[in-house]
Amino acid sequence: MSRTRVWMDEVSTLFLLAMSSLDDDELSAPTALPGWTRRHVLAHVGWNARALQRLVGWARTGVPAAMYASAEQRVADIEEAAGWEGQRLRELVAAGMADLAADLDGLDDDQWQARLVVQGRTVRAAELPWLRTREVGVHAVDLGAGVTFEDLAEDLCAALLDDVAGRRSSLREDPALLLRDEAGRSWPVEGHGVPMTVTGSVHRLASWLTGRGGEGVRAESGPPPALTPWL
Repeated sequence: MSRTRVWMDEVSTLFLLAMSSLDDDELSAPTALPGWTRRHVLAHVGWNARALQRLVGWARTGVPAAMYASAEQRVADIEEAAGWEGQRLRELVAAGMADLAADLDGLDDDQWQARLVVQGRTVRAAELPWLRTREVGVHAVDLGAGVTFEDLAEDLCAALLDDVAGRRSSLREDPALLLRDEAGRSWPVEGHGVPMTVTGSVHRLASWLTGRGGEGVRAESGPPPALTPWL
C-alpha cells in the first residue's frame, strides 16, 4: 500500500473519531469556514467521497465521468445534506469513506495510471488518494473537535506544504514567501514583492499556509502576513 493510501486511512480515522465525539446539537455549531456549520463540513466530506468514486469508475472502465454535475449542484447537495438528521449525515460520511477505500483498492496497476480530469486539471488515478487525504485531513481540523495539524503525520504535512505552495505560486495572489521548518526544509511560494522568510514547525506551517491559523509561525519582523483563502 502506498504511503498516500496509508495517510488516507489515517485521516479518515481521525475524522470519524472527531465526528463521533459530537452530538447532534454540536453538529449545528459554526466553523471557521464562512457560512459553514459542522454539518456542512460532514456533508462536503461525504459527497466528496462519492465524487471521487465517480473518478475511480472512470479509471476502471475508461468511461469519462465528472466529479460533480455542476458547481451549483455541488453546493445544493451540501446544503441539502447539512439539513439531514445527525445519524443520516454520519452514515453518509462513514459509508463514503468505506466505499471509496474499497473502490480504490480494486484498481489494478494499469488503472492507477489512467488519466482523469479533476476540476479542469488532468491527473493520474494514482493521485486520487492524495486528493482525498488533503480534503479529509484539513477538514478534520475544521470540525474543531480536538484534531489539530499536530495529529497529522509529519510527512503528510510536508506533502501538504508542497501542494499548497505550488497552488499559491501558480496564482501569485499572495506575498512572495520562503517557508522554513525546524528541520531546515524549505518551501518557496512565488508572489509579489521580495520573498519573506516564514518559520515554524512543519505542522504549524501547514496550518498557516492552508489558512487554519498562524500560531507558532513567525515572519522576519513579526507575525506572518495574511493570505488569500485556500480550501
